[in-house]
Amino acid sequence: MYEKISTDLFLDITSDVCPLTFVKTKLSVERMESGQTLEVRLNAGEPLENVPRSLAELGHSILAVKPENPDEPAGIHRLWVRKS
Repeated sequence: MYEKISTDLFLDITSDVCPLTFVKTKLSVERMESGQTLEVRLNAGEPLENVPRSLAELGHSILAVKPENPDEPAGIHRLWVRKS
């Protein structure tokens, strides 16, 4: 398991596909106050490659990205992002 990071909001985008994964994440971040933290549950593959990169390009801080199950790196991951 992973060390728990304190979050203000949680978003599960595991049932969505790109580009909707980033759109939903971006909308959540836009509703947050500066300094708040969002935990995103997302799938490996395109969402895992695109969502953290795109958020970083917008200037937000990626705190961590970790698989829910370390034995399944191609499975679901958790992303923690702090709004700039």
